[in-house]
Amino acid sequence: MAEKHLYQTGIIGNCAFIAHVNKNTDISWLCWPRFDSPFVFGSLLDEKKGGEFSILPQGKFTSHQYYIENTNVLRTEITAEDGKYRITDFAPRFHLYDRYFKPLMFIRKIEPLAGNPRITIKCEPVCDYGKGKMKSSRGSNHIDYQGCDENIRLSTNVSLTYIFDEKAFVLNEAKYLIMTYGQNLEAPVVSTAENFLRETIAYWRLWIKHSSIAGFYQPFVIRSALVLKIHQYEDTGAIIAASTTSLPESPGSTRNWDYRYCWLRDSHYVLTSLNHIGHFEEMEKYFNYLSDISHAEDTRYQPLYGIAGEREITEHTLSHLEGYKGEQPIRIGNQAYEHIQNDIYGQVLISMLPLYTDHRFVFSERSDSVRWIESVLSKIERTIDEKDAGIWEFRNIANVHCYSNLFQWAGAQAALKMAKTIGNQDFERRAEILIDKAAAHIEACYDPERKVYTNAVGSPHLDASTLQLIMMNYLDPASDRAKDHLIALEKELKTEDGLFYRYLHADDFGKPKTTFLICAFWYVEALACVGRTDEAIKEFENIIKYCNHLLLFSEDVDAKTGSQWGNFPQAYSHVGLMNAAYRIAIKLDRPIFL
Repeated sequence: MAEKHLYQTGIIGNCAFIAHVNKNTDISWLCWPRFDSPFVFGSLLDEKKGGEFSILPQGKFTSHQYYIENTNVLRTEITAEDGKYRITDFAPRFHLYDRYFKPLMFIRKIEPLAGNPRITIKCEPVCDYGKGKMKSSRGSNHIDYQGCDENIRLSTNVSLTYIFDEKAFVLNEAKYLIMTYGQNLEAPVVSTAENFLRETIAYWRLWIKHSSIAGFYQPFVIRSALVLKIHQYEDTGAIIAASTTSLPESPGSTRNWDYRYCWLRDSHYVLTSLNHIGHFEEMEKYFNYLSDISHAEDTRYQPLYGIAGEREITEHTLSHLEGYKGEQPIRIGNQAYEHIQNDIYGQVLISMLPLYTDHRFVFSERSDSVRWIESVLSKIERTIDEKDAGIWEFRNIANVHCYSNLFQWAGAQAALKMAKTIGNQDFERRAEILIDKAAAHIEACYDPERKVYTNAVGSPHLDASTLQLIMMNYLDPASDRAKDHLIALEKELKTEDGLFYRYLHADDFGKPKTTFLICAFWYVEALACVGRTDEAIKEFENIIKYCNHLLLFSEDVDAKTGSQWGNFPQAYSHVGLMNAAYRIAIKLDRPIFL
């Protein structure tokens, strides 16, 4: 068996940026000033041109990495021959002056734990995706880095000579490194770092305490919730699919995508999972983002937008970077913004449904409800009979997809409930017509001989996305049709270890070689829905083994080796885990911890 490959990084973030910290102490990925900006540190895609920010001992070492419990504060402990030390990495986030303090700043605290460790600090930020190195200039207690119109400052109580000369020194007291973008730290280094650390730990722990997390595999759900939270760009409300680009779905596949954008579909799933644990602030921020998009004069939604609502996300490749494990191409932007994907209208409506039906919200605050619902209903009416690229974003294949029509059906159901809430009979009538039309398209996908719904009208192929027919209650989970459909899907798409392929037919790039992790969690949900709860628990326990050392999940898993592939960590996968755990907890009648 080939060696199992796992991503050796953790992430820190504060809803303004996300940084990846490798077990070898390097900041291996950081895009500033936005999620979709060029990287400042990018050794994840090129160890030579990606820059470096490491804190290494002399000689060989071992590393142990973990989060401070119930936080997004990460610790890396390094043990070398001459001693042991700990690095605490975090992005400050807490309440200050009646708002969230979330600066473009990350802090590294280095403290000795045993012996007399000698360490070397190397800080070499880059710009324009590694095409240029920043020039450093020395201040009194800081180093300025400039290049490509970017301005970064490193404030520290470490000798600047040691950093400039990359000279090893004995760590005999706590040292602090505070890196900021576009601003200068005027406050004291030590007290500021300690205060921000204390406040940030308190913020995250309070956020978790205010979460209604079920008593089924709580540590995994807590970590997933913390991951999802920092994937929202709080300035606009957008939620990104992942913080990385061009991590391949499998070796040599060329399926290397840029996921640093807001997919309306993914956002629906993220908000659903956060809703399950009692967090709604993210939904309200996302509504503002959606409102801006919806009020544009477009006749349809794009599948994805930039984090400030940008519509053009032109895809191009970077040839100067080596790529993750040498995998090419390196893609910036995503051509999927041009695709026709008609499930997204329904997901937009479902995402916002709680704002109208949950009495913890005052729906009258949605002053533009009529205009907004009208806009989305009209989009469904115009597109319900179209062929589209489907959930998996086929680039040269168009069909009337079962999944797309399922969410048009579910979205129309949501619109019907909204219409009743605001007392609009015209919307009610239009929604009912759409419900019937979408159902007719779904039924056209049914194969009575195989007792299964195929991926599209007239297609023989099966697709894991149709598991949602059961989870969305289009099919009565207690019905024979739902049970037969599930059996047919698991027979063809499930691996021995409970992993699930999206599909097995050829697409624009050939046949998929790795399984898609969220599909396995959908399978768990479907098992729980049809009453096969013991199997759901067993399969859930199998799937969660495919995390890395920090309970972080990738997008794809190689069924033969258990290796992690695809962008990382993937919001989709963590959503899948949270929703599957929630579904099982409800079935076990354990919605709260016991």
